[in-house]
Amino acid sequence: MKRYALILALVMALAAGFGCAKKTTGEPGYDDGMTPEMRAAVQQITDGRVYFAFDKFNVENQYKEMLKQKSDLMKQFPSIRVRIEGNCDDRGTQEYNLALGERRARGAYEYLVMLGVNPNQLEMISYGKENPAVQGNNEAAWAKNRRDDFRVIAH
Repeated sequence: MKRYALILALVMALAAGFGCAKKTTGEPGYDDGMTPEMRAAVQQITDGRVYFAFDKFNVENQYKEMLKQKSDLMKQFPSIRVRIEGNCDDRGTQEYNLALGERRARGAYEYLVMLGVNPNQLEMISYGKENPAVQGNNEAAWAKNRRDDFRVIAH
């Protein structure tokens, strides 16, 4: 009898724990502590990718205005921290693509710092070919996978 009471108590405790889970972003009543202006800034920073030509890591002119907008927002909200994620298409070795992804992330990093972003607000990572945006073995897919993504990691 004691065994059944203990099992019942454990089951009830587990059920109560699942019922008290924290709310996450998007749920009604969730407060992430951000003002509407900061929330808009975070969205704008994470929107927009920098794409690269095959085997290249230089930031092309067409992406410099977008990076300028990201830098302005990061300077306006210095608590925002961003991870720049360098990515490659699936051609080449793992080692080569990790190095190329790092150079791509560094290109955006250095441009943002040149625009006045505090280096402490930035970090870099290379995923090489391990984080494709799209699947496929053609130029259209490869072009979408040669990119830098921007993730807000703190605000």
